Amino acid sequence: MNIKKYNAASLFILFAVSLLLFLFLSPFWLKTVTDSAYGKSIPAKNKNHDAGNAVVNANNQFAFDLYFKLKDKEDNIFFSPWSISSALVMTYEGARGKTAQEMQSVLHFPKDDGIRRASFKEINDRINKKDKKYKLSTANALWAQQAYPFLPEYKNLIQQYYGGKITNLDFIKDAEKSRKIINTWVEQQTNNKIKNLIPPDILGPLTRLVITNAIYFKGNWLKQFDRKNTAKDNFRISKSRNAKVQMMSLTDERFNYGETEELQIIELPYADKELSMLILLPKGDNLKIMEKLLEPKKLNELRSSLLEEKVDVYLPRFKLETKYEMADALKKMGMMTPFSGKADFSGISKKQLLIDNVIHKAFVEVNEEGTEAAAATGVVMLGAGAIRIPVFRADHPFIFIIQETKTGNILFMGRVVDPSK
Repeated sequence: MNIKKYNAASLFILFAVSLLLFLFLSPFWLKTVTDSAYGKSIPAKNKNHDAGNAVVNANNQFAFDLYFKLKDKEDNIFFSPWSISSALVMTYEGARGKTAQEMQSVLHFPKDDGIRRASFKEINDRINKKDKKYKLSTANALWAQQAYPFLPEYKNLIQQYYGGKITNLDFIKDAEKSRKIINTWVEQQTNNKIKNLIPPDILGPLTRLVITNAIYFKGNWLKQFDRKNTAKDNFRISKSRNAKVQMMSLTDERFNYGETEELQIIELPYADKELSMLILLPKGDNLKIMEKLLEPKKLNELRSSLLEEKVDVYLPRFKLETKYEMADALKKMGMMTPFSGKADFSGISKKQLLIDNVIHKAFVEVNEEGTEAAAATGVVMLGAGAIRIPVFRADHPFIFIIQETKTGNILFMGRVVDPSK
């Protein structure tokens, strides 16, 4: 046996096998990168996509959670979860301990700082991109008490990842002037659709920081309704009540559409097809059927089941303007500590801060051409010693109880309606 020939043959076979393995595995190898920050390998092309999905899922889950807190009132509802999430994520960046835990639980933000920050930046950059056939923009701003010791690292972080421009104001000496400056900025960012976001008497000498977000959208339908076909029609509010509305119609056009035994769902795209309106319509009068679907996974399943087909569409013109002071709703959802004297926002300042209120206003108008919508959110933060002293003024009817202090045993109970008698 010729050993040299045998070794050469073996080397050739080994080389050939290695080459085949490399060619076979290289597509998978090239798709994977090592993320040194997290110490694991993840698909390169999906890294940003998965991170963005985490923030999208968080925002959507918060949207549904908030809807269920707002739906108890028999009234129209309209709000921008993205605006609220955007304002509160900037607040969350300075939260620590239990304050951060409660905010994360309610808002569902990714706990990983890198994923959360990069995802918000990427989504905001996409919202604000140029050369669109529709108008869509969002902006963040911080309004800080001048000379207050905010941490430089917090201000730099907000500017870097959230584009939050910081403006110094003097709430102590002139809260009203500060309020007008903030409201003017909001009006400018929302094409004058959101006015007086911060109402009088909200800001005062104890205000230290106001964190704001504004979002604006105006887009035409990809397939517009013809005004000539719009006519008065009934809108069934309930089985016993109707309202007269201007009903738009668009017939014999193709849309993404689906239905089940209980509901119909349609997707109406805007120009460029990058945005669309998804409408869930119960076949009866029971909106609770729809509300069971307000969960990210279920809604995604419904969306993926839609097929393009010809549909006759009838949709009322409508315009909604809403305002919410959201402190109570957020507390009920689990954010108690951020509004209390136990709040820890030491990532913003070493001096104590707490959230006083979260104010949200929204506007939407839907007509034959398309949709215009705007919203703004303001997070008002107070400084040390800012717990407002309650005023108990018994100048209207009240109930009283005489009780054993230690046990709470009620000895006497009454109601005062007219103490002059």
